[in-house]
Amino acid sequence: MVDIILVSHSLKLVEGLKELVAEMAPDVKIYAVGGTKEGGIGTDFDQILATFHYVGEDGAIVLFDLGSSCMASQMAHEVLPESLQSKIEIVDAPLVEGSIEAAVLAGIGHTKTMIVEKLAKYKLGKM
Repeated sequence: MVDIILVSHSLKLVEGLKELVAEMAPDVKIYAVGGTKEGGIGTDFDQILATFHYVGEDGAIVLFDLGSSCMASQMAHEVLPESLQSKIEIVDAPLVEGSIEAAVLAGIGHTKTMIVEKLAKYKLGKM
């Protein structure tokens, strides 16, 4: 099953979103990555990179809130071994709606590629 990784400047925001998404797709593994190591607002490359290493066999969809969350996710993605890079897809979609739809689709067995195709309708130009 495809995993979902939520990246935000706020840990509180993604923890709340993770709770909401888990209600809709309880069997899907959801990771919440937000804030700085010190607990402040911001993004943390090292936390994102570490989370990428937990991705399951079917891969993961990454959704993010703002531009620097995307940049940090992309930088972490670039330093991964190719075998992990191919398993992770960073998607330009609204964080809330995209996360819920991605998780529901993952929960009913859609592949990473299928989920990315379904989320394309939401493209916001954040990347």
